[in-house]
Amino acid sequence: MSSTSPTSRAIESYHLDYVPEHERHGKVWRQGPFWFLGNFQPFTVSIAFLGPVVGLNGLWTSIAGIGGILFGTLFMAAHAAQGPQLGLPQMIQSRAQFGYRGVIIPVLATTFTFVAFNVVDVVIIKQGLNNIFGWNATSIAVLISLVAAVLAIYGHDWIHKVFIALFWVSLPFWIIMTLGIFSGHAGGHGPLVGGFNVAGFFATFAVAASYNITYAPYVSDYSRYLPKSTSRGGIITAVFLGAAGSPIWLIPVGAWMATRLGVSDALSGMYAAGNSTISHTGTILALVAVLALVATMGINAYSGMLSVVTIIDSIRPVKSGSSVRIATIAALTVIWFILGIVLSNATSALNNSLIIMLYLLAPWTSVNLIDFYAVRHGKFAITDFFNPSGIYGRWGSRGLISYAVGILVEIPFMFIPGVYQSPGATWLQLVDISWILGLFVAGGLYFVLTRGIDRRDEIAAVAASEAFIASNPSLR
Repeated sequence: MSSTSPTSRAIESYHLDYVPEHERHGKVWRQGPFWFLGNFQPFTVSIAFLGPVVGLNGLWTSIAGIGGILFGTLFMAAHAAQGPQLGLPQMIQSRAQFGYRGVIIPVLATTFTFVAFNVVDVVIIKQGLNNIFGWNATSIAVLISLVAAVLAIYGHDWIHKVFIALFWVSLPFWIIMTLGIFSGHAGGHGPLVGGFNVAGFFATFAVAASYNITYAPYVSDYSRYLPKSTSRGGIITAVFLGAAGSPIWLIPVGAWMATRLGVSDALSGMYAAGNSTISHTGTILALVAVLALVATMGINAYSGMLSVVTIIDSIRPVKSGSSVRIATIAALTVIWFILGIVLSNATSALNNSLIIMLYLLAPWTSVNLIDFYAVRHGKFAITDFFNPSGIYGRWGSRGLISYAVGILVEIPFMFIPGVYQSPGATWLQLVDISWILGLFVAGGLYFVLTRGIDRRDEIAAVAASEAFIASNPSLR
């Protein structure tokens, strides 16, 4: 819980720390455009490219994608209330369910998620800009990785500022292109393709649901600077509308591009459709959208850093300050850059990454939310999150068992195209229900295992923690 002074006032000095009330300066209204912009980029358009691949037409791709987004965002947005209530990054909170050291297990899954997102983002951007402008793919990967890393190093406030600015800059160009699609000026007069099949519908639904469920480990990282008095309903609504709003817009756009333009590269589709609508609009939109995606890479790097530092801190306490942030982000940047250079198929990398993330994170999100809303009702001993001998212990057996069982029940029903086809997926004609089983089994089991626990010691620990914070508000 100790810290060093920040090397610069511009660089955020907190990482795993509790953010005291007197340093909470966030605004709820900013959460809407922040999460809207987080999904207002080519990655979201690319989600819809799966539908035609698995035999869906544009309409069914849109329905499946929007349905999945709405379902996934329910879980993602529910985590938003944890930030203001606890003033902590998302994964540190999971020590309450998994223990001081046991949290390493789900945090490994979240770290994979953050790195995988940036790998796919690099592939999408380097291929798109190379196809459109002929720019060197390696040079593009170097540049965008460095920009994302710098944004992550500067931290929370700069990320929010950049996101809000890019929201307003990019909005007019997306509107123009979308109007061009509806008016017929964006091109896309090719024959309609695809139809409907159950397996394709559920595959598209699962990938879309994964898109926002995999944001769940991020949410508190960007809401923890809000006042503790923030309305739960207000913050959840703002995050839900923002995070679901842009995919509801862009998934049908992607479905149109895949079925009517026949493209498999989101940036190329945006470039063509925008320029067909109004000269140079597509060019500007492609470049602005790349900036939005690079900014999103910044939040992946930032939350990835928090996950890695959580792992290290669970073994040996880590001091606050910019040094650990810079070193961790630099290491993550090298990893995602190398993998992004090696991979070349953006659609395949995107779909498989999202599916694997969903398998790993669905059981975690249900355990975490059940604990917060149904078991501990938002009451936690903040100081004990940083004490290996505290009330939450080193290994949270109930959380770890629930998470493990959630993963195990998924395995007989998993389906990763071209990688793994389980007996259950074969029996269900490639309909993948594994993640739904993992989601509900893990959460339900955790709820059962935590029934009847004597909470008197924990209630005392919460009271002691609140008293300590009152007399030592910064905990630093």
